[in-house]
Amino acid sequence: MKQKICVVDDEAKILRFISANLRSVGYDVVTVASGEELLEKYDLISPDLILLDIMMPGKDGFYVLKELRKFSHTPIIMLTARSNPKDKVSGLNLGADDYLTKPFSLDELFARVNAVLRRSQPSLTEGNFIASSIIETGSLQIDVGSKRVWIDEEELKFTQTEFLLLEILAINLDKVVQHETLLSEVWGPQYRDDVEYLRVGIARIRRKIKERLKEPEEFIITYPGLGYMLKSITKTV
Repeated sequence: MKQKICVVDDEAKILRFISANLRSVGYDVVTVASGEELLEKYDLISPDLILLDIMMPGKDGFYVLKELRKFSHTPIIMLTARSNPKDKVSGLNLGADDYLTKPFSLDELFARVNAVLRRSQPSLTEGNFIASSIIETGSLQIDVGSKRVWIDEEELKFTQTEFLLLEILAINLDKVVQHETLLSEVWGPQYRDDVEYLRVGIARIRRKIKERLKEPEEFIITYPGLGYMLKSITKTV
């Protein structure tokens, strides 16, 4: 079955250009001309990926992204003509998976779409690692098979990108995973120097975990200039 991509942009020419090229490489594409239309038709469209323009009349892309993240973990790539780094960080903080600045080449578009969709696929086994196993540290439980996470039996909701980050750290429990490794594994080799993606992703994971903790505990340790480590913690009874 073809993967379905929803492209959201108020410019008809952009919609035609992106949709025609995505269809040419085998994707099923649905286009909508506003954020309001996407929110209204989301359940009907049921996309595997959303390409969401930021600068639209009415509800802009940031508003739509925030609303989507209240009920959906569908991967989202933000599209914008603005190259301000603050916009990029704002989108990532709200839960975007990637950020593409106009004008962009088709090669870049395809590469980012492929990378985001790859991250949304079920986890693969690695060596003798069993993909259905649950990794525990303190009150945190990570099921790498079902992509579900709990704190004291209360489930936490993560985007697919956030979960993949946490999964890699969990598989390497008590080991420092370097920035370049995390960026390459989660976003792709072309992102290995784009540390801002990683910082925002780790910050979002930490925030979601801390919001559910009864006692303050730091699960993810930062090693400045090197990487991050998920540490094992003995669960208190």
